[in-house]
Parts: sequence; C-alpha cells; structure tokens
Amino acid sequence: MRLPDLIRFARDAAGGAPLRTGLLVLAMSIGVAAVVILTALGDGARRYVMNEFSSLGSNLVIVLPGRSQTGGFNPGNAVTSTPRDLTIADAQALLRAPAVRRLAPLVVGTSEISFGGRLRQVMVAGTTAEYIEVRSLKLAQGRFLAHGDWGRGVAEAVIGARIRDELFGVEPALGRLVRIGDRRFRVVGVMAASGQGLGMNTDELVIVPAALAQAMFNTNTLFRILVEATGREAIEPAKRQIAEIVRLRHDGEEDVTVITQDAVLATFDRLLGTLTLGVAGIAAISLAVAGILVMNVMLVSVTQRTAEIGLLKALGASAGTIRTAFLAEAAMLSLAGALLGYGLGQAGAAIIRQLYPAFPAWPPDWAVIAGLATALLTGILFGVLPARRAARLDPVQALSRR
Repeated sequence: MRLPDLIRFARDAAGGAPLRTGLLVLAMSIGVAAVVILTALGDGARRYVMNEFSSLGSNLVIVLPGRSQTGGFNPGNAVTSTPRDLTIADAQALLRAPAVRRLAPLVVGTSEISFGGRLRQVMVAGTTAEYIEVRSLKLAQGRFLAHGDWGRGVAEAVIGARIRDELFGVEPALGRLVRIGDRRFRVVGVMAASGQGLGMNTDELVIVPAALAQAMFNTNTLFRILVEATGREAIEPAKRQIAEIVRLRHDGEEDVTVITQDAVLATFDRLLGTLTLGVAGIAAISLAVAGILVMNVMLVSVTQRTAEIGLLKALGASAGTIRTAFLAEAAMLSLAGALLGYGLGQAGAAIIRQLYPAFPAWPPDWAVIAGLATALLTGILFGVLPARRAARLDPVQALSRR
C-alpha cells in the first residue's frame, strides 16, 4: 500500500466515526495543552524572579546581619539573627574596600503617612542618596535625598507614585509637608512608577534618610547594605573585602552574611527550573492517559472493522500492510490532537499574559517540542497492540464476522 493510500485509509477510517475520533483528539489535545500551559507558568515564574533580581541593580553584593551556617545562599538567609548590630558606621567603613564603587545602607519598617486628612499605612525605607544609583531607579518629579552626613539626615522624603496619587490627587506634591509616624517630612521627590520588586513595591514606598528611619523605628541595626562593585570581575573581590572589613570591626566575629546577585540568581534559577520540569512531568501523565484511550478506541475500531480487514487480506494485503495502516491511523489522530493541544496551550498562555502583563508566561521551546513528540510517540506506542491484533485476523473468519 502506497503512502497516499495509507493516509487516505487512515483519514476515511477516522472520518467514519466522528464522535469516537473527536473524543480521542480532544483527550490528546488536553494533555498537550496542559504541558504547554504548566511549563509556561513554571518558566514564567523563573523569568519573573530573574527579572526582579536583575532590576535590583548591576554588580550587586548584599550584606545581611547574621551569619548563615549553610554553604550557600537560600531564601531563609533573609531572616537571620546576629550577636552584633550592623550599623551605619559599618556601612561607611565598607567604602574603604577597593572593589566597592558605592553602597547604600537600608532600614525598613512600616508606619502611617498622612496629609490633608488622608492617612494610609506605608512601608518606609531609610537609606542614603546613593540608593537610587545602586538600585538603578528613576524619578518622575523632583530630586532624591540630598548627600550629607549619614548619621544625621534632613527631614525630607521621596514618595512612590501611588502614594503621590492617593495623598495629593491632582495637587502638586513637591514641597508639601507630610506626617510619617510622629515626624514631619517635606516631599522632595516622586519615584517613577515601577511596581513590585522583591517584596518592596516602589510605588507604595516612602524613602527617608537612614538616620531618621532608625530614630523612627527605635533601632540601630540596618536591615541590609546594598553594595555596588566596581565591575563584574570585582564582585568576588568585593565580597571578600567586605567580609574582612566587617570581621575586623566586629572583633574577629564573622557575624554577617555576604551574598552576590549571581548567587541569588543561580539558586532561584535552579529551584524554579526544577519546578518547571516537575510540573511538565505531572502534565505528561495526562498524555499517558490519552494514549490508553487511543489503544482502547483502536481496539474497538478493530472489532467494528473486522469484515473490512478480512476483505483487505482477501485482496492480498499482507499482515505488515494492515499493521502499518492502523499505526498510521493512530499517528494521524495523535498528531491532530497534539496540534490542537498546542494551539489551546498557546491560547491559554496568551490569556495569562493578558491578565498579568508583568508575568512572562511563555512556554519554553523544549517543552513544546517534548509535548508534541510525546503525544505522537504515545499514540503510536499504544496503537501497536490494536494494529497487531488487526494484522493477525484470519481473512475467512474476518469476512464471516467470527
């Protein structure tokens, strides 16, 4: 039987039972669509986290109070205990490191901001003028915190875009006095809208001098120090120099954790990459279920077409030809289901991107190829048994429907 005849035979056989064919194609398409959508979610989460960490700034080294006892960075390092405070004086001392270009101490807490009878809860970040450059942030209006003595600070504040809209509406914000906690600050700048970043939404953030934030929250400890190295090749030297300076200042105690941006990215990339593979494996189970359905449907098809098979054999068709014809039918149905599933999966991923524009829910190429290949291979493998059964039928018994 020639290839065009095989394709025509498989097409006519599938078209002869539209309900059966439709259910089989639907089952296969659901499996492929699940693979595409779930891997798009998993890989989208990985890309989202990578983008968030990259937006922190370039050549970044982060100093956390407290010593991690593990061999590398993990998300738990963000909550640590320390026998000694990490202070503004410690941050200033780090400027002596040759591999450090600039740095910004950070104090974080929550408070209330009020103006003209309007009041809301906000996150307050105490830092210095260098913070905007270390974090690569942009201003929409005004200026950032003034350069000056880190230990004192002027009562001025830079507010996020959403805070500006909610407190001032159409009125100008620059130069206005707002109350944050029990202190009054003059608004000198408004940040450009940028959204969520590592648990700190810049649009809803109020930035004040670090010394005033420490006084407001009654603490001397820094939340962390963000350090920018002089270049990418200087990240590891900066890490070693920072650790040595802090050790000397803290009487030989290694009571801080120094992590690099690359270490954070590598850790989350590995974790979320594994998660993507896991959800792809879970989704692939549905393809196995669809393959079993292919086998069952094809077995029913063999039973219903016994006379047809007997006639083909009586006309001289060999067992190999019959087997190939049924495998071609299984492959055609599996391919149709895979292509339909691919379209459904891409549509589902597009809907997710439409609903959540910041979430890059694009299915990885390897997942799409693997899903299509697995669907086709599953259909052929589970079509082997019905094809073999059809090939073994005796033509006389088949024609007599026994």
